[in-house]
Amino acid sequence: MKIENTTAQMRKGILEYCILTILMRSAKYTSDIIGELKDARMIVVEGTLYPLLTRLKNAGLLSYRWEESTQGPPRKYYELTEKGTTFLGELDASWDELVNAVTVIKNNSQKL
Repeated sequence: MKIENTTAQMRKGILEYCILTILMRSAKYTSDIIGELKDARMIVVEGTLYPLLTRLKNAGLLSYRWEESTQGPPRKYYELTEKGTTFLGELDASWDELVNAVTVIKNNSQKL
């Protein structure tokens, strides 16, 4: 078994949470989202991000607006909807529970 495969699956599992968290602060253009993910070492390619953004939009968690750009065609900016903000709050609670559970398991393993 390769660690890279497991790490990739772990990252894939939390990518949606990371995207919603990034958009919580402000509306973002796709390349800005990719840049923040790369800065955090959550490497992702556009081919992965676009379908996920579409799925989140179709679920009513995101909306988008077009803005004119001085450097080319108009840009699509994504932002959280009210439903997305509520969902993110639920994900925050789930994440905290998961982190706490893993911490308990790790601490119990260290006691052995």
